[in-house]
Amino acid sequence: MRIALIAHDARKKLMQNFCIAYRGILAKNELFATGTTGRLVEEVTNLNIHKYLAGHLGGAQQLGVQIESNDVDLVIFLRDPMTPKVHEPNISDLCRLCDMHNIPIATNLASAVLLLKSLDRGDMEWREIYK
Repeated sequence: MRIALIAHDARKKLMQNFCIAYRGILAKNELFATGTTGRLVEEVTNLNIHKYLAGHLGGAQQLGVQIESNDVDLVIFLRDPMTPKVHEPNISDLCRLCDMHNIPIATNLASAVLLLKSLDRGDMEWREIYK
């Protein structure tokens, strides 16, 4: 499965810790991320991540194209609902694309854990049929 990882600045440390905790599951999949998030996760996990530009430099749009092409199976976007910055990726655009293409998206730690555990159990196999 192809997993996209995105995190607002205030959630990048949380994304690192999440990826450390679920490294075993993530390592079995193809990972994509916006530039800074991908680099930070790679530094602490040694996972191989295809990195796009930083989110505010177009990386979120690059991932959006991948979502629109149905080339992503799951999106984890740890967002900061309290202090979003103008330059940070816009969650509503990516959520809309995920909704249009039936791609599960997690926007907080609890839903991210549920999606990864579901993936590990094999509950995401329907994505192969959907494609």
